[in-house]
Amino acid sequence: MKQRSCSFVIVFLISLGVSFHANAQRPSILFVLADDMSYPFASVYGNKVVTTPNLERIASHGMTFTNAYCASPSCTPSRAAILAGRYPHKLGEAVNLTGKLDVTIPTYVKLLQNEGYAVAYDRKGWGPGDYKKMGYSENPAGKQKVFKEFLKELPSDKPFFFWFGTNDPHRTFPFGKGRKSGIDIAKIDVPSFLPDTPEIRGDMADYFFEINRLDKELGDLLNQLEQSGRLDNTIIVVTGDNGMPFPHAKANLYDYGTHVPLIIGRISNNALPPQRNDSFVNLIDLTPTFLDWAGVKNPPAMDGISLVTVLTGQKPVHRSEVFLERERHCLARSEMDKGAGYPMRAIRTKDFLYILNLRPDRFPGGDESIPGTPSVFGDVDGGPTKAFILDNRLDPEVKPFFELGFGKRSPEELYLIKDDPGNIKNLAPDPDYSKVKGELRARLEKWMQDEKDPRAHGGGDEIDRYKSTTTAWVTMWGIVIEDEN
Repeated sequence: MKQRSCSFVIVFLISLGVSFHANAQRPSILFVLADDMSYPFASVYGNKVVTTPNLERIASHGMTFTNAYCASPSCTPSRAAILAGRYPHKLGEAVNLTGKLDVTIPTYVKLLQNEGYAVAYDRKGWGPGDYKKMGYSENPAGKQKVFKEFLKELPSDKPFFFWFGTNDPHRTFPFGKGRKSGIDIAKIDVPSFLPDTPEIRGDMADYFFEINRLDKELGDLLNQLEQSGRLDNTIIVVTGDNGMPFPHAKANLYDYGTHVPLIIGRISNNALPPQRNDSFVNLIDLTPTFLDWAGVKNPPAMDGISLVTVLTGQKPVHRSEVFLERERHCLARSEMDKGAGYPMRAIRTKDFLYILNLRPDRFPGGDESIPGTPSVFGDVDGGPTKAFILDNRLDPEVKPFFELGFGKRSPEELYLIKDDPGNIKNLAPDPDYSKVKGELRARLEKWMQDEKDPRAHGGGDEIDRYKSTTTAWVTMWGIVIEDEN
C-alpha cells in the first residue's frame, strides 16, 4: 500500500512539472494574482478565521509553498518582475510604482504567444500605471477578456495562459462587512506591529471578508474550467503581489509586506495528500516555470529559477534565501521634486531578516504632508487602521505603533524570525548579533554588486528622478489617482 501511495505522488508531481514527450498536450495555465494578500491569511496555512475552501481544493491537488516572497512589496514593480522574471532593479523605470515597463523587455506574454498560447487577463493586470505611455497598445499582461467568454471563444486544441488579477483584498474595504458576514473579531490574531483594539480588529475583519470573497471568485473560475472540459489539463497558480495594506506591512520589506501565499495545483480525479514545501521562492521564479510548462526553448536570460524540479520531486529545496528590494512607492515626499522614494534592500533566510535602509534620513511612511497635495504619510495605505494610529499617536499605548509604521528607522535592521514574526524588535544594535549582522550584510552587498544594483556603493539617485505615468496620492482614508500629462 505504501509503495502504491508513493507511485501516485510521483505521478502527481510529474503532472505539475509537466514532463513532455512527442504527443504530450501542453497544459493551460490559470494564474490568480491577489492584490495585497499576506501570508498566512488562508485556511491552507492554518488560519482559523479566513474561509478559503477553494484554495484548499487546489492545495489538495498540488503543492503549497510556505516561504514565497514578492520581489518588491509594491504593485507595479512586483507585477513587472513577475512578467519578466527579473529583479525589479533590472527593469529600469518599472522599479517604481506607476513606473514604465519598457516594451522591449521580454515577458512571458510575448514568449507564450510565440509558442501558440492564447494569452489574456482580467481585472488588474500590470499596474497601476498608464501602459499607453510606454508604447504598449494593450496591458503588458495581454488582452483583457472575461474568463468565461475567453474560454467559449478558445479553440478546443489551443492552450491558454490567463491572468486573473482580482482586486481583493486591496483597500478600500466595505466598512463593517467583515462582522456582518459572520467573522468573529474576537478570534482574530492581531499582528504584533498593530494596536489590539476593536477598530483594528474590525478593519482586519473587513480585510478577511475580501479574502473570503476572493476565494468564492476562485471557485467560480474552477467551475467555469470544469464546464469547459479544461480543468484537468490546467495548472492553477494562486499567489499575491505583495502584503497586507496596513502600516509596517505593504511597501515595507518586513515579512507582512513581502511574504505571500503560493499554491500550485492541477485538479484531477485522483485525490492525493497535499504536498508542502518550506524552501524559499521569489515570485520572479514563476515566469521561467510558466515557460518550462509550455516547453519554450532558448528563453531569454532571467533571474528567476524554474520551480519545475521542485514540483517534480527532483529537488527538495528551491532557494535557501531570498533577496528583496523596494524603491519609490507613492509620491510621498517633498524632496527631489516629490520623487524621493525610500530605497531598501533585504535578505531573508530561514532564521533572520536583515534590512538595509539606504536613505534612513527620510521617513519610510512618507512625509506627514506635502504642500499643495492631499498626501498624508503617503506610503501607508489609507483606512481605519492608519486613521486610528495617527489620531491617537500621542497616546502612550499607541505611540510605539506609530513609530513602527511611520517613524524614522536605523540604517540596519535585524530580526530573529522565530521570536519575532512581526519584525518589531531590531537586533542590529545588539553586540550578541554583530557577527550574524555582518555576515548577512556582506551577502546582501555581494548580491547587490553581482546583480548590478544601481544602489550598490551608495548610488541610485537616478531612480528617484524617474517620472511616473500617473500620480497616486495616499490620504488618511484612501487614494487619489491623477493622470500626469
